[in-house]
Amino acid sequence: MEPIISVNNVSMRFNLAQEKTETLKEYTVKFLKHQLFFNEFYALDDVSFTIQQGESVALIGRNGSGKSTMLKVIAGVMYPTKGSVQANGSIAPLIELGAGFDMDLTARENIYLNGAVMGHDRAFMDEHFDSIIDFAELREFVDVPVKNFSSGMVARLGFSIATEVKADILICDEVLSVGDFMFQQKCQKRMERMLSGGTTLLFVSHSLPQVKKLCTRSIWLDHGHKRADGPTEEVCEQYTAAMEKGEA
Repeated sequence: MEPIISVNNVSMRFNLAQEKTETLKEYTVKFLKHQLFFNEFYALDDVSFTIQQGESVALIGRNGSGKSTMLKVIAGVMYPTKGSVQANGSIAPLIELGAGFDMDLTARENIYLNGAVMGHDRAFMDEHFDSIIDFAELREFVDVPVKNFSSGMVARLGFSIATEVKADILICDEVLSVGDFMFQQKCQKRMERMLSGGTTLLFVSHSLPQVKKLCTRSIWLDHGHKRADGPTEEVCEQYTAAMEKGEA
């Protein structure tokens, strides 16, 4: 069976400035004089793996290990410096909840705006509007500008929009760390229903209990390299042991 996600020898390089420039003018002058110097930093270095349809896979590792960068590459938000990624199916990326909102628009207006961006017409969004608002628990604030929302309210609206329609691939980056406990439980139950319906999950979280509950397989990234890939319990044990020894 053809994998639903194929990551082939992916590297992601960033150029970090060696010295600080105080103003745009100073930066421009140094750029024109070829006086800007950079250090190369590889967030990902020759990483490969495949994911089959219906798998639930976690990316684990310390901050700066390359997890979020990998999600953005798979979601098409970033393009790798080297290598390639192929995703065979529709993607619901929950990487930065609410990142696509116009903060001056109301919740109602943002629902239709996000729907249009995702390729849905107004009739489709009319059909799903009540479900989105009710899941986000924002019925009383539907016509309030999003700029007046708390970060938790924005996250609730973003999650509700992104998961209302079943996608082939669900990409989640720490989404269950937002909102209150009860809403986190609602999010987890919705994700579990999506998984039971055949959705493929790629999940990033620093909470190993959440990883163990949602994912059957885990990939451990360490300083941009793939260090382990296998059953979640085994990989989490390796990761925890290395952390305790100061080797991760």
